[in-house]
Amino acid sequence: MRISPSLAPMTWARLLSRRRYPEQPQLHVVSDAPPVRGAFVQDYDRVVFSSAFRRLQRKTQVMPLPETDFVHTRLTHSLETACVGRSLGRLSGRLLMEADDELAQQLPYFDADCGDIVAAACLAHDIGNPPFGHSGEDAISAYFQSAAAEPFVRVLSPAQRADLQRFEGNAAGFRVLTHTYAAHSSGTAGLGLTYATLGAFSKYPKPSVVDEDDKTGGISEKKFGYFQTESARFRHVAEDLGLLPKGNPADGFYHRHPLALLVEAADDLCYRIIDFEDGLKLGLIDHKEGLSLLRQMLADDPDRPRSVQWLDWREELGYIRARLIGKLVAETAALFASHAPAILRGEYDAPLIKELSCWHELQQVQMLSVELLYRSRPVLQIEAAGFEVLAGLLDAFLHATFDSTASPRARKLQELIPAQFRAVGPQAGATAFEQIILLTDYVGSLTDQNALSLFRTIRGIDLPKGF
Repeated sequence: MRISPSLAPMTWARLLSRRRYPEQPQLHVVSDAPPVRGAFVQDYDRVVFSSAFRRLQRKTQVMPLPETDFVHTRLTHSLETACVGRSLGRLSGRLLMEADDELAQQLPYFDADCGDIVAAACLAHDIGNPPFGHSGEDAISAYFQSAAAEPFVRVLSPAQRADLQRFEGNAAGFRVLTHTYAAHSSGTAGLGLTYATLGAFSKYPKPSVVDEDDKTGGISEKKFGYFQTESARFRHVAEDLGLLPKGNPADGFYHRHPLALLVEAADDLCYRIIDFEDGLKLGLIDHKEGLSLLRQMLADDPDRPRSVQWLDWREELGYIRARLIGKLVAETAALFASHAPAILRGEYDAPLIKELSCWHELQQVQMLSVELLYRSRPVLQIEAAGFEVLAGLLDAFLHATFDSTASPRARKLQELIPAQFRAVGPQAGATAFEQIILLTDYVGSLTDQNALSLFRTIRGIDLPKGF
């Protein structure tokens, strides 16, 4: 790792910036009472009312194209993660205020603000995910690594190729939150969120390619958080928040916003425990074994009086899950507060949940979910189909866009692409990379069902049912 000069720690006053993207003046509100609807609550509401968030109701969380109501989609997972994140943020903030009188005096609503920021960032954390869950990210990456995509990627820079060949839902999410299509508006605000929420959202504050000498081996370097199209935008937000750079600030590689650790923890707890709950309810994981493991994590006193006798294991499962998440939220908040000074100095970059008292059991939960749920035959079959669907759509639309002969088929396919995703009209001057990103935006925005239906239609396998 390259040795950098010592940098001043990040400060909460800057990290909780209410400035909104794009350029707007910093709001300094001095009052004896909190605002009725603060800037970070507005962030939450803006995500809820966005079309990208609404589409998550038909995107895969665990089980693709679920036929049962109780199985989670990306939408319900995001809502639950936001609830956990709000509790984590508020409890962590309260612990920090109790330990630091100066912080409590300088930022009297620090705990509420932390809760609202983390909740908004959690709500948006999967907003850029493509169809078919994480398998969809793999499918897009695999296509751009294939021989079929070589004619389109050979003209791109190494960093641009890496954006596509290592496609990341987190980077696509930052683009959704900060980008407005030219066909829609002359502005570039996206959802117009505060810098604080954008910072907390960015679990991986780095581009797809960074100098190896600047890497520290931290968890925030596992993936990347923005495409080349948003590089200047991300650096602007990071610099306003005072995020600490890793190496040369011009490279756009930073230490995390501290609240991003809480966003990560909320997501980790929800997907591990609640995905596991789905596996039990679907009958893919033995419910007796699963309940026993969760009880072990809860570590109840065996002599604790019980006022209820459970007659349905599913109801007991919900009760145990709720109490367990409450316990782990309290533990995680205490861990965050204890590590906060090191986090502000950029010296702590590890998952908080690894220090939980039940980390070993959480690993067992994860192992069972991988073996029996994520690798179950129905999931694997639909994910395999997703590789064909997403590759087929990308290939068809890329050929149609870059077809110099403008064949009748190419023209028909071009017309199927919504105006905001076409490199024509207001976007006619787009570079090859920008055109490819636009098409990838379109395919990534589709729900599971929309992607499958569109693929079948353009292949002539099925026809639309009419209006």
